[in-house]
Amino acid sequence: MSARPIQVDVVVVGLGLGAIAATLVLAARGVRVAMIGPESRIGGQVTTQLTSPLDEHPLIETAGCTARYRAFRDAVRAEYGGVPNPGGGWVSRVCFEPSVGERVLQRMLAPHVDSGSVTVIPSARPIAVRIVGSRAEEVTFVTRDGEFAAIGAIVIDATETGELLPLSDTAWVIGSEGRDAYGEPHALPGAPDSRAEQSCTIVAALVREPSPQSAGVPPARYGQLRDAQPYSFTLSNDERTVQDFAMYDDAVAPGSFWSYRRVRDPRLIGGADTAIINWHGNDYVGSGLVAQPAETEAGARQLAAGFVHWLRTEAPRDDGGRGHPELRLAPEVSGTADGYAESPYVRESRRLRSTEPVTEHDLMPRAGIARALMADDSVGTAWYHADLHPRVGGHPSVYAPTAPFTIPLTALVPQPGRGPKNLIAGAKNLAATQVAAAAYRVHPGEWAVGEAAGVLAAEALQGNTEPADLARDERGTLAVQIGALRAGAPIFWATDLPHTHPAFLAGSLLAAHGGLDDARRATLSVMPDAQATPEARRALLAAAQTIAARWGVALDPDATESETGITWGSSRARWPTRC
Repeated sequence: MSARPIQVDVVVVGLGLGAIAATLVLAARGVRVAMIGPESRIGGQVTTQLTSPLDEHPLIETAGCTARYRAFRDAVRAEYGGVPNPGGGWVSRVCFEPSVGERVLQRMLAPHVDSGSVTVIPSARPIAVRIVGSRAEEVTFVTRDGEFAAIGAIVIDATETGELLPLSDTAWVIGSEGRDAYGEPHALPGAPDSRAEQSCTIVAALVREPSPQSAGVPPARYGQLRDAQPYSFTLSNDERTVQDFAMYDDAVAPGSFWSYRRVRDPRLIGGADTAIINWHGNDYVGSGLVAQPAETEAGARQLAAGFVHWLRTEAPRDDGGRGHPELRLAPEVSGTADGYAESPYVRESRRLRSTEPVTEHDLMPRAGIARALMADDSVGTAWYHADLHPRVGGHPSVYAPTAPFTIPLTALVPQPGRGPKNLIAGAKNLAATQVAAAAYRVHPGEWAVGEAAGVLAAEALQGNTEPADLARDERGTLAVQIGALRAGAPIFWATDLPHTHPAFLAGSLLAAHGGLDDARRATLSVMPDAQATPEARRALLAAAQTIAARWGVALDPDATESETGITWGSSRARWPTRC
């Protein structure tokens, strides 16, 4: 490797969805980026972890994601000739093959790579961060060919497990904070337990052939793993809900085991009947991926191999028999030599340690209000249940309800004295408790965090300031919010205010700062084209006054609450135009 460091404006560490989202935002702003990570190819959850069926909220088709994430979904469908769900899997509205996701992501990055503004370096693991004063000055990576360094004014940690946090002496947490800390209903009882990491999974790719295939010999410890896991088609959770699934029969809702994460349905698009296997049967809880990475990955691979053998030899058949020898591992789908994922599917990362993390309380549904608590410094939106798989120590899974929620800007940077001022969290490592982070971790959530991190970095560069300082400054927060909105990233929840609507930018900013009347708080619709009631105009005016005070400008002198005949959306003109 060259002894000369790579020098760019921003070093993005990681190759997953958060890293890609951050890089795309920065490149569009004319920022030079090096995106560097340990995997052999980009895509993270979608590719090297084989979880290409997108885990998403129920409104994803029309609302609640960034314009770039929507473009990614649309491009995946276009690869299959516009088929809405090429795999026909019931876990998601878009199930597709990992190679297709990788191809789309590569194409999204290609113009920036071709122009030289983005450099992508795979198979490079971060091993050190040089700290000078309160800044991360240089990140060192190791490859098969040696070591090299990357230097940037800002560093974004978008790794799968928050690898830069310990390397940069940033305060971090893993496992459960414990119920005593914040009184979260679904936290583990009592004190913190750093050992209670969520399970990881080595996902397998299988093809259903028309004739039997050789199952081979049982893998090591097969009988022990089969009985201890146990391998089955039954799911249960902490609410003692139990459901049994058929192998192929989809007659009973929601569907069968095979169609759960099917990524190619030959009835829809032809080709081989293909599914990726991500089930409780290959969820590994023997140890934690952060605490014991090598041991955990090896154990997870052994567990997954046993589960695949069980599926082929002993799993119940819909006709009453046992075993499905028609299944074979599919290296052509996994992109690896053996049909298993290159990397573990990561459900829990190291997270920024904070005295004020996002907690379960911030995400919970509220009576009569459609949204979760909305932070004044919201820079993105996300929504998913708090989905905790079994944790190390034998703790049961959790699937706790949430309301549509937002991403606080201050959750993306270390608190003062707890880490470098120029370090930004860009994936699953934001300052949130274990329960709350389990709701942010899925595909559109990680992407939204990455985009927010990219916007923060761009605004900090433009203002020649540190991200941590900008995130705690009122004017800086407004600048990041406006930057996010201009990039097509919503900062508050609305089902009828897409990024193409004329009121999107100003209306979203006003709503994020308290500009919703009671009628609009009770629903996710803001009715931008409906006539604004006096109450709605008063709420918008109050929000505009808040923004004007924080921005340090005066309101339009024509802004009054007495004007008649205007819609909620047209009231966007009554905001500080210099914003």
